[in-house]
Amino acid sequence: MTSAFLNGSPASADDLRALALANYGHFTSMQVRNGAVQGRALHVQRLQEATLALFGTQLDGDGALKLAARALDEAGLRDASVRVTVFSTQFDYRDPARSVTPDVLVTLSPASSPDKPALRVKSYPFVRPLPQYKHVGTFPLFHYRRQALADGYDDALFVDPAGQVVEGSIWNLGLWDGQSIVWPEGPALRGTAERLLQAGLDRAGIPQRAARVGVPDLGAFRAGFACNASGLQPVVGVDAVAWGADIALMARLNAALDGVPWEPLV
Repeated sequence: MTSAFLNGSPASADDLRALALANYGHFTSMQVRNGAVQGRALHVQRLQEATLALFGTQLDGDGALKLAARALDEAGLRDASVRVTVFSTQFDYRDPARSVTPDVLVTLSPASSPDKPALRVKSYPFVRPLPQYKHVGTFPLFHYRRQALADGYDDALFVDPAGQVVEGSIWNLGLWDGQSIVWPEGPALRGTAERLLQAGLDRAGIPQRAARVGVPDLGAFRAGFACNASGLQPVVGVDAVAWGADIALMARLNAALDGVPWEPLV
């Protein structure tokens, strides 16, 4: 079951219809455990920066997370997958420059399972528009993911016009060369989970670096993994490149991420 709350009150069908019809806004996703979240400041920063960019106005990011905590209390939950979406019921696509007041929609769904299957992914030429913002324009992400499933794979991996790997459909890609974690550079959404894992890797003393990675370069790596708000999962192959699941690597990555502090939503 998914519960939805708009500005602190249960959302109506009309409230949700306004977001669906305008399809203009942004969001952040997080896992909440016992009322706490990892990377609270990163979520606040993401919400505030994107609101200023998309609506030209300020948002109280701390207040938005307080609304998320209130929604959890109303639903009687301590653990959940939480999405905080910022849009406006006043937004009119015919006059998109008109000043509007942002609304905060909090949706709650079951907490993500730590056990995730390995992924075989297929590459597609695509770069998301405005990749620096986690906006609600997700049509191409799901379209290519659906296409990958139709082609016999588990998910899609995006490649920029120069042939460089940039990101997965709804996740960041990490690669293991046997010595360090390599994060592909390029026009991609730098996820909160990716940034948290990078901090955890630094604490654990695991080397990491950013580099441009072309599709032909993938065969030189020993393993890969996907990273997003729901956690980590092994990527065992891209197109014709096959790696297999590196259980020891995934254990080290999960331990590094587990070492990141959990902070109360409020």
